[in-house]
Amino acid sequence: MAQFSRIEVAQVMKETGMVPLFFHSDIEISKKVLKACYDGGARLMEFTARGDFAHEVFGELTKYAIAELPGMIMGVGSVTDAAAASLYMALGANFIVTPVLREDIAIACNRRKVLWSPGCGSLTEIAKAEELGCEIVKLFPGGIYGPNFVKGVKGPQPWTSIMPTGGVSPTVENLTGWFDAGVTCVGMGSKLISKEIIANEDYSTLQSKVEEALGIIKNLRK
Repeated sequence: MAQFSRIEVAQVMKETGMVPLFFHSDIEISKKVLKACYDGGARLMEFTARGDFAHEVFGELTKYAIAELPGMIMGVGSVTDAAAASLYMALGANFIVTPVLREDIAIACNRRKVLWSPGCGSLTEIAKAEELGCEIVKLFPGGIYGPNFVKGVKGPQPWTSIMPTGGVSPTVENLTGWFDAGVTCVGMGSKLISKEIIANEDYSTLQSKVEEALGIIKNLRK
């Protein structure tokens, strides 16, 4: 069961400006990645459920977060149907992120007042998601559309909250483009939590990268 309401989750997404995302099949490595992100200032984590038995890893990771990392909001990404969304919510997911817009997932999440963020790639899809109760729309793949797409959407729909994922990196130049365009937050995966960091177990570097990215976002919002 979710520990945080969808409004609380949306607020933290807006306040921090970044959602790290990753997947690993090893629970101990996953814990170390999560703690490094937490120590770096992140307060949300999207666990991208892309591997076999991912739900088992997520369940243990969420228990760890609840016990050891106060205020850490755990969510799940790459969810493709309502059954999977329901499973992860039963395991404590506080938000659900999807690669596409699916009404069945919207209904399942809304029933439990859990935030869901569907991947959208057109103004029509974004409007449909908002009609279904979406608080923050995922722009995916973000690198294909870019900041100019966000500017285009915000013109006729200034109320729309957008989180690009894909094509986001922890650099001043990249983040400036997105936040100047008007995004609410960004989702950041391999550019932040690289294969090299995990292979070398260089969690201090990961913590520093998270701190730096959050610092850039904070400065951009001044």
